[in-house]
Amino acid sequence: MGENQNLLAEQRRALILDEVRRRGGVRVNELTRKLSVSDMTVRRDLDALARQGVIEKVHGGAVPVVEASTHEPGFEAKSALELTAKEDIARAAAAMAVPGSAIALSGGTTTYALAQHLLDVPELTVVTNSVRVADVFHSAQRSSGPGGPRPGAATVVLTGGVRTPSDSLVGPVADQAISSLHFDVLFLGVHGISVEAGLSTPNLAEAETNRRFVQAARRVVVVADHTKWGTVGLSSFATLQQVNTFVTDSGLSPGIREEIEEHLPGLVVAGGTADDGHPES
Repeated sequence: MGENQNLLAEQRRALILDEVRRRGGVRVNELTRKLSVSDMTVRRDLDALARQGVIEKVHGGAVPVVEASTHEPGFEAKSALELTAKEDIARAAAAMAVPGSAIALSGGTTTYALAQHLLDVPELTVVTNSVRVADVFHSAQRSSGPGGPRPGAATVVLTGGVRTPSDSLVGPVADQAISSLHFDVLFLGVHGISVEAGLSTPNLAEAETNRRFVQAARRVVVVADHTKWGTVGLSSFATLQQVNTFVTDSGLSPGIREEIEEHLPGLVVAGGTADDGHPES
């Protein structure tokens, strides 16, 4: 990893998490040598990652947390993770939204961050199954003053359905509504993405709803932070071949970036000290 004394805490922790997942565990003294930081700094980083629920501290080091493929964290729990990464991803993805187009936003905390960056894109038609995403647009309209919605404000369609722990609406009602529509672009948040399983989620009903989203879109843009790569949920709903662009953050290691580029036509890496984005195909 080289000389990393000047790394920001989030960058350092991303490197530690990648090392833990890649090797199946690390020791504190190994990390202090590789990162060129103090024992105390490494222990603080491990404490922070353990609080996020992505590693488990053991005597002298840490191991990855292996979640059940059916485990689905709630919206509030997920919203506290990878905040900087989600902002970077949202900013990059928002630049792909064409004024006047019809777009879809799935549920999730990254699409929630994206929605806030889409408020300034004029004349959008937004279809979403996320209560939180819809509320971003509705709140912006309510705060625009007594004269009604501001010029160019998005038209928002919220599907019906049964609410999940992540505040998405799924099930037959949502599926039927989505199947009758056509989108220029789908911005899709995912629980997990991998070469073997494609896009996956722990919720069976959400898998079907996301499958309908993918089928209804001309282009599919996955928005997910680096921790989602290699995660596999209970149910797969799309292959990597169905994804046009993957927008993620700079926490990915170079080796994983190369692996993704072998299987996806477009990779955009948002954030970091330089523009690492690869133009989409």
